[in-house]
Amino acid sequence: MQRNDKFTYYLSVEGETEQYYFEHLRDLINADPNAEHTFCLKCVVEKSPKSYAKRLISRSVENIAHICDYESKDEVHVRNFTDVLDELADARETKGLDYKLGYSNYAFELFMVLHKIDCNACLAHRSQYLKDINKAYGEDFKKLKDYKREDNFKRCLSKISLADVRAAMDKAEKIMADKAANGLKETEYKKYCYYVDNPSLSIHNIVKEILDFAYRKEGL
Repeated sequence: MQRNDKFTYYLSVEGETEQYYFEHLRDLINADPNAEHTFCLKCVVEKSPKSYAKRLISRSVENIAHICDYESKDEVHVRNFTDVLDELADARETKGLDYKLGYSNYAFELFMVLHKIDCNACLAHRSQYLKDINKAYGEDFKKLKDYKREDNFKRCLSKISLADVRAAMDKAEKIMADKAANGLKETEYKKYCYYVDNPSLSIHNIVKEILDFAYRKEGL
């Protein structure tokens, strides 16, 4: 089919696994004949949104998000996370960028698991995702660092379809809806909202926005 036009989404991400994931999502969308628009991805591994914003100072950027983890309630991790939110807010206020937040609590592994199976239990440590990663992808990794090795991670990605992506979004939305239904309150900091208890995430909102752009029938 003839596609109408392309849309560009800018991402700063904490690590290479996140970058590989969004590159895989781009390839899935662009290979899908049902997509209405071509997805152009500008993704860099950059833990500092402020640094990425400086690179974009001369550009007109409409769609931009930062992908990161809320690693734990430990003081150092909380401070690291709020530092990121400070930088996102600064980019919004000084550069005029609508810099969105896509977080995972504890980790991006939560979102990866949700592509295949439910993962709605509160965990004591991020390393506990390994069991669910192995179950979800039919693997036998001994450590998370083995799973994150490029060849191993990309093998897991090869098992993810667009249907899996949509399933992960549905599971993520249910996790967040259950939290609200149980009376839990999000923490708000500089207009960014998040839960301090795992599992919680908002990365699926970024994925949803990308899919909405890709499959929108009217022009961008």
